[in-house]
Amino acid sequence: MIIRNITRNTIIAAEAEVADTVLRRARGLMGRRFEGFDGLLIRPANAIHMCFMLMPIDVIFFDKRRRITKMVPKLAPWRLFCGSLRAAGVVELPEGVIARSRSQPGDPLEFMESCEGSRNE
Repeated sequence: MIIRNITRNTIIAAEAEVADTVLRRARGLMGRRFEGFDGLLIRPANAIHMCFMLMPIDVIFFDKRRRITKMVPKLAPWRLFCGSLRAAGVVELPEGVIARSRSQPGDPLEFMESCEGSRNE
């Protein structure tokens, strides 16, 4: 899955995995690093936890219209809760992506299937 910030015309993730089942959402990035993919799209979701995470991550929450509602750069491991009540989903990204993409609350996101399809391994 390719995730693009439409307003900034920047790619947020070029090869994002999609977590859209109960098991995939529950697993998230626990005990994993970004290897072979550069983002995790979790939907539906309006909150995440950082238990068993191996690294800090950037987090972007978006609403049902796919507009950014909240951003959390450099979210540290073992934080128990981070959320946005208006969120319909969240994108977990390597640290630094928010700054590089210049994303801002209100920016719309676009989700596009990559040539190989979404990564749901």
